Parts: sequence; structure tokens; C-alpha cells
Amino acid sequence: MVKIDTSWDEQPVDITSEANFIWSIANKLRGTYMPDKYGDVIIPMTIIRRFECALEPTKDKVLAQYEAMPTYPARAMYKISGFQFYNTSKFDLQELCNDPDNINSNFKSYLAGFSADVQEILRNLDIESNINKMDKGGCLYSVVKAFSELDLSVAKFDSIKMGYIFENLIARFYQNVDAGQFYTGRDIIRLCVSLLLAEGSEDILEDNKVVTVLDQACGTGGMLSTAYTYLKHLNPTADVHLFGQELMGQSYAVGLAEMLIKDQNIDNFKHADTLKEDCFPNQKMRFVLENPPFGTPWGGKDAKQGQEESVKKEYLKGDDGRWPAGLPKSSDAQLLFLQSALNKLDNNGRAAIIENGSPLFTGDTASGESQIRRWLLENDYLDAIIAMPTDLFYNTPIATYIWILSKNKVNKRKNKIQFIDATNIFEKLRKPLGKKRNEFSKENRAQIVKLYTDFQENKLSQIHDNSEFIYREYTVMQPLQRCYAITEQRIQNMVPNLRNFFDPVKYTELKDNARNLSARDTKKLIKFKNNKPIYDQLISILKNNVSDKVYKSPETFIPVIKDLMSDIVDNRLLKKIVEGLSQMDKSAEVQTDKKGNIIYDRDTADSEIVNINTSIDKHMERYVLPFIPDAKAFFEEDLGKKRPVIKTGAEIPFTRYFYEYQKLEKSNVLGDKIRNLENKINAEMQELFR
Repeated sequence: MVKIDTSWDEQPVDITSEANFIWSIANKLRGTYMPDKYGDVIIPMTIIRRFECALEPTKDKVLAQYEAMPTYPARAMYKISGFQFYNTSKFDLQELCNDPDNINSNFKSYLAGFSADVQEILRNLDIESNINKMDKGGCLYSVVKAFSELDLSVAKFDSIKMGYIFENLIARFYQNVDAGQFYTGRDIIRLCVSLLLAEGSEDILEDNKVVTVLDQACGTGGMLSTAYTYLKHLNPTADVHLFGQELMGQSYAVGLAEMLIKDQNIDNFKHADTLKEDCFPNQKMRFVLENPPFGTPWGGKDAKQGQEESVKKEYLKGDDGRWPAGLPKSSDAQLLFLQSALNKLDNNGRAAIIENGSPLFTGDTASGESQIRRWLLENDYLDAIIAMPTDLFYNTPIATYIWILSKNKVNKRKNKIQFIDATNIFEKLRKPLGKKRNEFSKENRAQIVKLYTDFQENKLSQIHDNSEFIYREYTVMQPLQRCYAITEQRIQNMVPNLRNFFDPVKYTELKDNARNLSARDTKKLIKFKNNKPIYDQLISILKNNVSDKVYKSPETFIPVIKDLMSDIVDNRLLKKIVEGLSQMDKSAEVQTDKKGNIIYDRDTADSEIVNINTSIDKHMERYVLPFIPDAKAFFEEDLGKKRPVIKTGAEIPFTRYFYEYQKLEKSNVLGDKIRNLENKINAEMQELFR
């Protein structure tokens, strides 16, 4: 078997000085823009200058052809320009500076000369409104002049180096964006690509191999660009096709600009909401790389318009749709992106998805999250989960994980899932960039990939059967044993039992607001008014018959209540009164039904989570019966109901598996430390006030 070299790394690229210079131009925006909005100008101006420099060698030929035939076809013009874009304006940034008085209108005219796809990029970056704002603020000329002197030619900055510059600028710009909408550092992306290629990907080395790569939350295209560079290094003959979808206009615009420079098919880079549509329904992918937004709603008032309707419509397709396993809670779409990624993979496809901790464990047994995890495990799609260090991203310090998914696991991984704890495998940045304080070095990446490919258990790697995380939820109850009595306390406890018949608190509330009630509440108020005399009478009767006498069975107590109030209440209300005056009593008679079967007390119901490989009888013997000898377990799953009762679920408590007990310090040691701190503080205070 051919082994793919996943240790390769791009040559170190230091673009700090270039990025700092570009960003320093932002000083010219002071007074016109707030600092957190500098990126609204710096990023589009960088893109415009990059396009201009790329087109400069062929600009004269393009202008000549345009003057000879203004209707010359765009695709034919691409061949002249050397890229999938061109500009037919006689202006460039330097020329604009020769006429400062008309720089606003001339700049817009210059931009109008770009071909259609560049026009779309500029619209998404809202460049015209920024031109007007800079002009009004008196800084348009100085900004254009500064960028006109910046050399961003392809000869000086290849796509890799230019990508790093964009990454640096975007990282600064996105530091203030909400958590979940952030740029993914290339060190993280390289680890994802290395893990994907480390196993089950030998076919990519075949001559002229067509390799498809998708990112459904592609942002500025960083994951796609890195995967492209990596794949082309491993196999220069490979025909790598990149596909991307991105919702945020600014991110999409930057990404599309990079795809244009890379001469990728820009029809495969879409400005679209993945939760609403799959832009490539007939195309399966060899690899999927994604860092979907964390905690972003797909439903409810905070979701984007149309998302909830689209998601639910897709869900109705069942196994033919993109969410065959179910829908997670509407406040977090991560597991929708994950299901969609699997839907896009071909039969031997592999995916790397970055998630926060929530998809591992949130949700009860019947929840969408639990059922999605169960589906992943039962279909053997989940290959590995790698816990990454905190402080890896530019604007969030939270814990994150890489989920490796596979449609065709290698044999040793069949029905297994590997956990890798890489939380302490990182290098410190010399200078933090936003909240990013840590990064993966080449050596770190090699260590993590080796843990993965070795597929052995050690302190940082664990291997588990899929079934270890699938469980059944049993309801454990005790026999119904209740005693009955009429006491002041029990009367108070009974009142909520009669709430549907008469609710004193709700009655007062409705009566005080009688003029503004809905039809439903008006009906309820009338009902309570009619029932109040009966309620007052039965409470009075009970209080007049308070006694210390205790009854050990309903058969002995019901006749007593009937004698007291059979004239004022029906059997249904009488039953609620009896129940309300009861309490659990293990010395009372065990109640049975008409067939002599023991009735179990729902008020004692508790849940026991039991792995599907564990006998419930053995679990009860070990964990329950020693403490509650008469308890009984019930598996109440019923999938045949109109609303199925689901009691089989899945949870992946990753951190629990790597937890190491830390012995607590002895109290006398802690006491000494506290006293030493107090003495130190007292001494400093005395020194302060001398």
C-alpha cells in the first residue's frame, strides 16, 4: 500500500511586513471610520489592487481588443487577460490620482470596467458606499494613492503568499465578529487535510486523478486553498476541483477573488445559504472540509429569513434529504452542516468538520442531537474525534474538536471510533493575534497524525467500539405504596391537584383583569366562578375533619371521603382529592390492579442510562437494587405511536474519558497557604499606609 506523505509543509512564509504596511494605510481612515470598520476599506482595496497588478501585463491587449470590438465575448477576453476576469477601463489607481478633483466619479468608472464576476465581488464588499464615505471624509485620495504604490503582482506574491496576506488582514478584521463566524487559521486547516489524507486516500496519487473538494461554510476559501495546494504538491497531475458555498457577502467576495486568481471554475463558488440549498445537488465529493458556525440558529426568531422553512422542507424528504437522522435544536445548526457533509460525500469520501463541544453531548435521549449521534455510530460514519487546544482561533478561545467522517473506513477502524487528546499539543505564538495565542507547528501536526495512523491506545489516544456510546433509557419505579390522611399540610399539598377545577391564584388574576381577557380566558373565568362555591365547601369540609388518623390503603380511605362530600363532588374530582391527600409510605399496602398485578408509582420514576451491551438485570443488581430492593425497570420505547416514544440514544462524553483525578491538597496545607497570603497582604497594606 502506498503511504501518503502528510508531513509536507509549505515553505515558511513571512508576510508580516507586507500585511503591516497594508494595514498601516488604515491610519488614513481615522476620523472617518471607527477602528473596527477599517477592514471595510482595507480588504476591498487590497483585492482591487491585487486584480489590477495581476492584469497589468495584459492590460494594453485587453484595451485594444475592447476598443476594436466592445461586444467581444467575455470568455474570449479571458484568454487575452490570462484570467477569468479583465478590466476595460483606461484608468488604474495611479491614473486616478492625477485628477484628485474627480477621483470619486473616475474611481467608480474604473471599477465599472471590471468584468461581471469582479463586479459581484465589489457589490458584496459595498465598495461604492465606502468610496462616497471616504470622499466625504476627505481621505479617498490618500487611500487610493497609498494602494497605487503597493506592488501586489503575481510575480512577487504567488497565490500562496497572497493567501497568507489575506489571512492576516482578515484575522485582524474578524477579531470583533461574533464567535462562530471566524477565519480558520492555516495551521488548523493543514491538520485537517493531513488527517483526511493520512488513511484511505491513496487513490489521489493516480495520474490525472480528478479530486473534488467541498466546503459548505467556506468563508474566504482558506480551507479550499490549503487543500488545493496540498493535493497539487502530492500529485502535480491531479485535476483538483474546488466547490464552496458561503453566506456572508464579504467573506464570499474575498474567497471568490482568490478563486479567480487561482483560475478555478468560479461557477463552483456560490454565494448561498447551505441551510437553504445545496448548490451542487448532482455532484458528490471526495473530500469535505468545513468549519461551520457554532451556536448559529436555523429556526426561531433569530434564524435567517427562510431558513426554518427550508430546513423542515428538506427534512420531510427523509433518507433522500440532507438531514436523514433528524433535526437538532433550532438554536444550533452544527449537526445540520455535519449531516449535509456526509450527504455530499461519494462512496469512499472523507470529511473533516470542526465543531465545538456541544454536538458531543447536548440533548436528552429522544432529542435530535442524540438521534443524529446514534445514526452516525450505527452507520459507522464516525472515524475519529480530535480535541484541539483552546485559544486557536482569532476571536474565540473555546474548546474545539475535529470530527473525521468516512464513508469507507479502513478495516482496522470498522465499528470503532478513535479519541485523540491533542489539547496540549501546540506552540505558543510569540505575539497573540486577537484571541489566537496557540498554533500547530509542523512537528505538532506530525505528532497528531501519527497518533491517528498508529491507531493504538495510549495516554493521548483511545479506541472504543461504536456501541459504547449508544444507550437505552430505562424508567425505574417502586411499587405504589401510599398512606392517606386529612391534615392541614396534606390539604395544602392537595390544592395544586385541583388546579384544573379551581385555581385560587389564577382566579384572582383573571378577575382583576376581566375587561381585557381573551375569549379563552373569559371562558376559564366563568368556569372558576361556577366552581368556586364547591371548592370553598370541600376545603371547609376537609379542614373541619382534620385528624391524625392514617389510612394505609385507598380502599380504607375512599369511603371516608365519599361520606364527607359525595353530595358535592363527582368521582373524577373525588379521585383527585384522594390522590392529593396521599403520600409515599413504604409501610403502606402495595397496590395492585384488578388482575392482581403490582401498580408502580409514577411519582417515584427515575431514569437509568444503560449501555446497549449491558444487561438491565445486571445493571439493576449492581447499581439500584442494593439501595431500592423492590424497584423495577421498564423500557418504555414505543416507535409505533403517532408520536414515537424514543428511549434509545447516544452521547459522546469525550472529556470524561480523558479525565485524570487530581488529589486534593490536605486542609492543613491549604490553611498554611491562606495564612501566608493573609500575612503578605497585611504587610503590604501596612507598608502602603505608613
